[in-house]
Amino acid sequence: MTLRVLITSGPTREPLDPVRYLTNASSGAMGFALAAEARRRGAKVTVVCGPVSLPAPKGVRVIPVVTALQMHRETLRRSRGADIVIGAAAVSDWRPAGFSSKKLKRSPSSVSLTLVPNPDIIKDAAARRVPGQVFVGFALETHRAAAYARQKLVRKGLDLVVANGPATLASGSIRATLVSRDGLKRLANAPKPRVARAILDEASRLLERRTA
Repeated sequence: MTLRVLITSGPTREPLDPVRYLTNASSGAMGFALAAEARRRGAKVTVVCGPVSLPAPKGVRVIPVVTALQMHRETLRRSRGADIVIGAAAVSDWRPAGFSSKKLKRSPSSVSLTLVPNPDIIKDAAARRVPGQVFVGFALETHRAAAYARQKLVRKGLDLVVANGPATLASGSIRATLVSRDGLKRLANAPKPRVARAILDEASRLLERRTA
């Protein structure tokens, strides 16, 4: 039976006006590395991807989106059909409460923005899980990454959380800790394709346990 893998990747953009938006720094490299590795293993891979400039891995279906609400909709539409769901996207936690159809002009006075929370995509997908699925999240933190990852594991109903720091955003390498209910597995600083292999090894191990 062909393994089915669903991955979110890249940033989201939350528009303020026709030319400005809120976003997170993300190249999509980690998500695409995961997609390429899963495809190499023979999986059927779909990536719901925010705006990136990287070429998509060969043999991978990419669903392009821009905003967090779009990514939420497209991910939940497909999540129940996947064996492994990986939330590797850098989703904006908030979006502007309103959108100006005209460019906001410069002003000498200060400007206040009202932000509203975006949905938690991987948490909502995990809440709709069907038996046998494995859900993987990421925890990008500036400090105490492993501790926060443990909290996310429980709070979001995940099976595995990849904890890492912001220095990896602009780098081809990543130093990560894999956090599951079995404990911690610290990975040496390594290129993202190598880290992708370790993540999928662990996700596959958890999947075998779920389906045994």
